[in-house]
Amino acid sequence: MSLGLLGNKIGMTQIFDESGKIIPVTVLKIGPCIITQVKTVLKDGYNAIQIGYGNVSSKSLTQPELGHLQKSNIQPLKYLKEFRINNPEDFQIGQVLNVETFTSGQLVDITGKSSGKGFSGLQKRHNFARGPMTHGSKNHRAPGSIGMGTTPGRVLPGKKMAGQLGNKIINIKKLKIVLVDNKENILVVRGSVPGKPGNLLSIIASH
Repeated sequence: MSLGLLGNKIGMTQIFDESGKIIPVTVLKIGPCIITQVKTVLKDGYNAIQIGYGNVSSKSLTQPELGHLQKSNIQPLKYLKEFRINNPEDFQIGQVLNVETFTSGQLVDITGKSSGKGFSGLQKRHNFARGPMTHGSKNHRAPGSIGMGTTPGRVLPGKKMAGQLGNKIINIKKLKIVLVDNKENILVVRGSVPGKPGNLLSIIASH
């Protein structure tokens, strides 16, 4: 268990490694994040650190959210997230965390919400093959049989069918950090991460 950070996806690009190979990378804007609460076993029943990210106007928050932050004399923050850790005594409320937490070559797990694609058919959602397009076929993108007509006489749960695609929490594990820019709080990781540019992401060191 380790403390992670929050940030936003800027976009994807590519770089060249020492051998001249092209590497696809994602650029992330990480933090700075502020510790808003320290939880301990004695006080809360478990050890955790709550961090906040994204300055906003006080009008954008509810009264309970404002009260929670004002209790610790912290400015209004848009996002709050909790991380379980083993050593809460090493942190204090108001402490600022940034990309200095990470190092180049380190492996991280990145969590975010995938791009929503709305109601999608079977070919797009589950990679089904389509039916024949000629010779009088009327089964082009139809699902075909979805179950038996007699016993049990119903569609079984979990059947792959058309429906909502995307807009789900996705966790990509063991992405390698290619570059860390402490001045601009920029993190460059190899590969892709969930969501569109601007998407909120949670970054934590891989175990």
